[in-house]
Amino acid sequence: MLRSMTGFGRCFLEEEDWTQVWEIRSVNGRHLDIRWRLPPHIRPLEPALERLVKRRAGRGRLELSLYLQMRRQDARPAAFNEDLADAMLEALSAFSSSRGDDFVPDYNHLAALSFLWEEGPPEPDDTLYQSLERGLGMALEDWDEARASEARALEKDLLTRLLHMEEWAQRIRERAPAVKEERFALVRERVSEALERCNQELEETRFLQEIVLLADKLDVSEELTRLAAHFERLRELLHSGRDAGRKLDFTLQECFREISTCGNKIQDVQVSRLVVDVKNELEKCREQIQNLE
Repeated sequence: MLRSMTGFGRCFLEEEDWTQVWEIRSVNGRHLDIRWRLPPHIRPLEPALERLVKRRAGRGRLELSLYLQMRRQDARPAAFNEDLADAMLEALSAFSSSRGDDFVPDYNHLAALSFLWEEGPPEPDDTLYQSLERGLGMALEDWDEARASEARALEKDLLTRLLHMEEWAQRIRERAPAVKEERFALVRERVSEALERCNQELEETRFLQEIVLLADKLDVSEELTRLAAHFERLRELLHSGRDAGRKLDFTLQECFREISTCGNKIQDVQVSRLVVDVKNELEKCREQIQNLE
């Protein structure tokens, strides 16, 4: 199934020991660029979590953020800054001595000073990792569904445009023989007029040789055959599934080349209009495909 590179996914998972909220945002990009916003103590798990993301993402710029609220007491160990407390007590003791006063520390008051307490970063254990893995997996599922939904809309639009282009290419194929005959008749008329002014007759053998060369220059059957093959390839890629973006882009470039050659070979108003229509649709398709993975 096709996937868009643009999407949003979210997961809210509340468990006994913690609550986690994952959010995933992605936009199109030539390569895979993953950017994390994780709590500091979760960063050691980033490589393992990134492997989960790479199983689902092939291209694009992703931003993944995690809000984690810990409720388990042993998951939030507290550390008392003894060095700072010792320095404070020594300074106060020296100050009291300089004034001739006795200093008796009040440890209850000291313990109430919040800046002396530090929340030590807990080491993420297997239980926490498994929980984060579940939460990230659920967020990736939500994100993947959003990408698939957008890709289905893009696929429908591209197939509609493809039908239009195939119709216009068929009209070029039908118009090409008439253009040849009109060009042959015009050449014969002009050559005959020029020869009449010179009192000379048209040499049929020489004229037929020139007509053969002109017919070859005006022949677009090979270009139209290749264009039809490219259109069929586009349809196959749209139905093939993941990682089709680059292949679709390359195939569209080949379509541009073939239709441009048709326009250059057949200098005809009707054909030129059809060529312009096909090019316009191809350009719109290229813009759409830039969002496909």
